[in-house]
Amino acid sequence: MREYLLTLCVAAAVTYLLTGPVRKFAIAAGAMPEIRDRDVHREPTPRLGGIAMFGGLCAGLLVAAHLSNLKSVFELSNEPRALLSGAGLIWLLGVLDDKWGVDALIKLGAQMIAAGVMVLQGLTVLWLPIPGKGIVALSPVQSTLLTVALVVITINAVNFVDGLDGLASGMVCIAAVAFFMYAYRIWYGYGIEAAAPATLFSAILIGMCLGFLPHNLHPARIFMGDSGSMLIGLVLASGAISITGQTDPDAITNLTGSTRDTTHFMVPVYMPLLLPLTLIAIPAADLVLAIVRRTWNGQSPFAADRGHLHHRLLDIGHSHSRAVLIMYFWSALIAFGAVAFSVNSSSLWIVLGIVMLSAIGLIALLMPRFNPKAPRWAESFVPPRYRRTRVEAHAAASAAIAAGEAPGVNGATALSEIDRQLVEAGRTAGSSR
Repeated sequence: MREYLLTLCVAAAVTYLLTGPVRKFAIAAGAMPEIRDRDVHREPTPRLGGIAMFGGLCAGLLVAAHLSNLKSVFELSNEPRALLSGAGLIWLLGVLDDKWGVDALIKLGAQMIAAGVMVLQGLTVLWLPIPGKGIVALSPVQSTLLTVALVVITINAVNFVDGLDGLASGMVCIAAVAFFMYAYRIWYGYGIEAAAPATLFSAILIGMCLGFLPHNLHPARIFMGDSGSMLIGLVLASGAISITGQTDPDAITNLTGSTRDTTHFMVPVYMPLLLPLTLIAIPAADLVLAIVRRTWNGQSPFAADRGHLHHRLLDIGHSHSRAVLIMYFWSALIAFGAVAFSVNSSSLWIVLGIVMLSAIGLIALLMPRFNPKAPRWAESFVPPRYRRTRVEAHAAASAAIAAGEAPGVNGATALSEIDRQLVEAGRTAGSSR
């Protein structure tokens, strides 16, 4: 675990430190497109954040290759090289798109080529656990098609959801944490060495996202662009493909005792036989809805619009930060719920917990204009958005006086006292800053 944490920290540190210089380079290179109708930011913001994230990926793989317990991943498997090859191609495509723009069909073709390069180097799905049938081996053609489909779908799902500050990096980070927990359990809990590459990939992906998030939270100073969103989508898909197609079911059968138990053990995480869509179900649902919506309207499935889930959250009244937190919440609920279900699918408490958290999420979703205010005595210690304005304070005092809740107090005197307290709170807050 310590070596995984070291790799994670290295990837996060390199990504964080590179993002500042990359931002200056993006500004100098003119990678700051004009604001479009579907954009939610108000000022031109530099892209190319994927350059820093790719640096974090390379640094994480380089450090892991020299650690005593992780270097065996590079010696016994060709998957890290396959990941780096595919990531390099998709990253280069993203950089070109962030600077000059690339046609949607060309991007789709390049994504398929990057997935094909990984397949040629051994990173592919070899078999699948099917309920009622057990383990089903795939032919080379089926294996290639399924792997390419997983990579392309995951890349575009992450790319589609990258519409708010910190949204894509945070959601992928949540998915990567859940995936790391599952892969680490398979690797160390069951001693399945084939799960080691997926565990490493997810640890590096967590570091890449955590290193970029401080620069990308609202208000963002830099965007990851397609060079970043497609990159982290490919890394997530690579880890899922690795543990799906490379982990030998017979090794788990030796521990569980029967093929049927092995299938039931593995199936919860594969629901619906596509691990990336289980862990990033929200972006995947957004992808499907976007394709249906655009096709229904007679548009290209790749045509940009302002109908994504995060846009709808803003339209119904949620703030930028609140919309991002809601998307985080649902992503975490689905991702960690799937992992918990894979550990103990018969536990009633897991189901009840998921139902209870879903109810909490629905309440938060249906209260878009809820804006808590701090007590008057605490206003000097909280951000300005949680302080009462003069109008709100006057309205509250007037209502109290009209209701007779402030007997013996003259209305004008009470309002003057409120003004004095608000001014004093403002002075205190200013002096504390």
